[in-house]
Amino acid sequence: MAQTKAKDDEASQQAAPQVEALNLELAAQVREELGDERLVAMLRDMLLLRRFEEYAGRAYQRRKIKGFCHLYIGQEAVGVGSMAALTDADKIVSHYREHGHALARGMDPNAVMAELFGKATGCTGGKGGSMHLFDAEKGFLGGWGIVGGQIALAGGVAFSQKYRDEDAACLCFLGDGAVHQGIVHETLNMASLWDLPLITIVENNRYAMGTSIERVAAVTELAKKSEPYNIVGETVDGQDIFAVYDAIKRARKRAVEEGRPTWLDVLTYRYRGHSMTDPAPYRTKEEVEEEQDLRDPIARMSNWMVSEGILTEDKVGELDDEVTQISKDAMAFADESDFPDPSVLTEDVYVEWPWDIE
Repeated sequence: MAQTKAKDDEASQQAAPQVEALNLELAAQVREELGDERLVAMLRDMLLLRRFEEYAGRAYQRRKIKGFCHLYIGQEAVGVGSMAALTDADKIVSHYREHGHALARGMDPNAVMAELFGKATGCTGGKGGSMHLFDAEKGFLGGWGIVGGQIALAGGVAFSQKYRDEDAACLCFLGDGAVHQGIVHETLNMASLWDLPLITIVENNRYAMGTSIERVAAVTELAKKSEPYNIVGETVDGQDIFAVYDAIKRARKRAVEEGRPTWLDVLTYRYRGHSMTDPAPYRTKEEVEEEQDLRDPIARMSNWMVSEGILTEDKVGELDDEVTQISKDAMAFADESDFPDPSVLTEDVYVEWPWDIE
């Protein structure tokens, strides 16, 4: 019996799927550029995004979070890799699945979780909720609920940056479901005509809510969508943090030095449904498991770092424990915070001018 069990265990180990390796040449280049300490911080940030979203999901199930809640689980390399390539001067405009972007930009987890709870201690005082996180000091100019509409705002920010002759770019996140909105193409055309420093990331997780990209796109290679506007387009492995970092770094250089926009089709995958109310019956369990087993962005990075001797598996576990506690504390902070007083309902509606108008 012992021999049989040993053989079964060996067969099981042999049959276990192997996580795909990163682009090793690119990983080595980024390591030389950023150094090991920075890479450890990037892995920690990805772990934070994963654990924070898991706790947000639990809070939603306990009815602590109301309304919509779109989790970022599975797409962490896109948020962390892109933010790592930006500077403090750059601006970000996002979509409604933006918790990960906000955290990767350095926003306070307590303030983000409190905002999801609708509490006064949230980053917008409990008025924005899950889809409308905002932090001007971080250059994070909000998540937006209108599919595709945010690119026009990002185009305006990029125009302002050019007008002010700033050494900066504007990064705009879209989902693949936004690509065919008219405002997207209008903005791309103007960004190209006016040489705006606009970087657009299409977080292509293959499903617009429950509709696969093959059902709605005559051309599924979304990088080609920028060709009619004379904008550089590129397909990026969004589950490889170094590929994302490199693509955004080059796009930012193009934006700042040449004043040219960039369009990136970043291939990624969300493990959960479109929102917390979506059981995702439109895809198979096998499809999701394959993505998790073979291309998980955190596993790909941590495996490489352990193999390179940058971290031990125990140290990865310590990082995970640290961010898990941060997420727990954020949930407790949000739960204990007060809701906004009704008296502030009409505040933040009109601009408060810095001068008196008689």
